[in-house]
Amino acid sequence: MTITRNTLDAAKFNSNAQLPYELRLEDFRLAVQDVYDFFFDVNTSLAVKGLDRLDDTLRPAIMSGVLSDMLTASLAKHSRTLTVNSYFNGHPDLVRKGVYANNAVKAGDQGVEVKTTRKPGGAVDTHGARNQWMCVFVYAVDNETEPAVKRQPMRFNEIYLGQVGVDDFRKNARGELGTRTATLHAQGIAKLRNSWIYRT
Repeated sequence: MTITRNTLDAAKFNSNAQLPYELRLEDFRLAVQDVYDFFFDVNTSLAVKGLDRLDDTLRPAIMSGVLSDMLTASLAKHSRTLTVNSYFNGHPDLVRKGVYANNAVKAGDQGVEVKTTRKPGGAVDTHGARNQWMCVFVYAVDNETEPAVKRQPMRFNEIYLGQVGVDDFRKNARGELGTRTATLHAQGIAKLRNSWIYRT
């Protein structure tokens, strides 16, 4: 199995993107490259042993969680003003340095929430409607090409970062055992898509 290393196409970035908190397009390129490099290193090691790629091993929900955590940590590393929210499961994922004690807050309004999804266009479920800066990375995993040795590596096709509010969400009905979620409605997702950073 030949493992290839992905990169983002520099020509696909939005040079007119309006970014908060002193973020730069380069911060996003480097954060994604960190993830690409990790998957390349891990999958290369797995291939040598004749094992399945990480892309083929992780269930979709686990994959999204792993990518969200990795991108949050990498954006914090490259950002000039943001750091990881040290409050477990706190909101947002990235907070402005020094604004909250120990950079930890259960529910703050200074920072960026990071989400990942396989859904083109960036529609993603959240645990509640909030006024926030939301960053959504849209990725694709090739689990179908046969034989498996010819599968393409995981790739990011879209990145969005927009300021959305409570009124931009719709509440999703839940079953008896379901968890309440909220998703940007049509106008809300249109607002997010207008604030695109990267699109292939």
